[in-house]
Amino acid sequence: MITMWVLITIAALVLLLLGSSVRVITQFERGVVLRFGQLRDATRGPGLTFLAPVADRLHKVNMQVVTMPVPAQEGITRDNVTVRVDAVVYYRVTDPVKVVVEVQNYDTAIAQVAQASLRSIIGKSDLDDLLSNRERLNQGLELMLDTPALDWGVQIDRVEIKDVALPETMKRSMSRQAEAERERRSRIITAEGELQASRKLAQAAEVMTEHPAALQLRLLQTVVEVAAEKNSTLVLPFPVELLRFLERATPPAAGTATAAADTAAAEGRSAPTNGVVPISPVADR
Repeated sequence: MITMWVLITIAALVLLLLGSSVRVITQFERGVVLRFGQLRDATRGPGLTFLAPVADRLHKVNMQVVTMPVPAQEGITRDNVTVRVDAVVYYRVTDPVKVVVEVQNYDTAIAQVAQASLRSIIGKSDLDDLLSNRERLNQGLELMLDTPALDWGVQIDRVEIKDVALPETMKRSMSRQAEAERERRSRIITAEGELQASRKLAQAAEVMTEHPAALQLRLLQTVVEVAAEKNSTLVLPFPVELLRFLERATPPAAGTATAAADTAAAEGRSAPTNGVVPISPVADR
């Protein structure tokens, strides 16, 4: 009876040891075995793997791509603007042995390096680069992370800067700057249009100088355009040269007589006729 209980106990211990020596490794994992604290050369692939009871310790390493958000970091840019920038890092393990042996906790190590690198990028960049040239900053941040990560058996696949938070005063200043820039562009466009119009008018004036009939045709065209709008009053331009011609053609004597008549009328006397001045009658004494 005692022998039977001993055999049952031994069988249970054997089954317990066999159960503790069998491990399952999934498809996206790799196993690193340490025997009495010493690294075994070969890594274990997916499936069932057997370990030496008591002697072996299995460390499973995830080989999938890990998405790690980097908390928002506050810093001062090279042009003295305070900003808050957050990012996201995509990485995966390429060497499970280095991940187990070279670094204690590679997730924490990558997170700390990412935060420090992000603050460094903020201090080395201008505000315009953070807002408009993110591709180059992403490449620089990826290079800064990839240098220590390769020694840990980790490869950085991609780094993206997600958001750049600006102070409210800076947002208002940028809004005013953008408005001033749009106003400047509109004035430049208006000035360029006036310059082009003045050049065309100068060319038209040269043509009209060479061909005077063109000016008359343009005058008639203007009259037609004004008359087509159902106006009750028609404004007809009168050439100043015609007035000057009539002034030169008027005789000087006629002009003098007309002036004398106007003066006499103003004084209440009759105007002289043919150069003879009438004599007023003398009252009887």
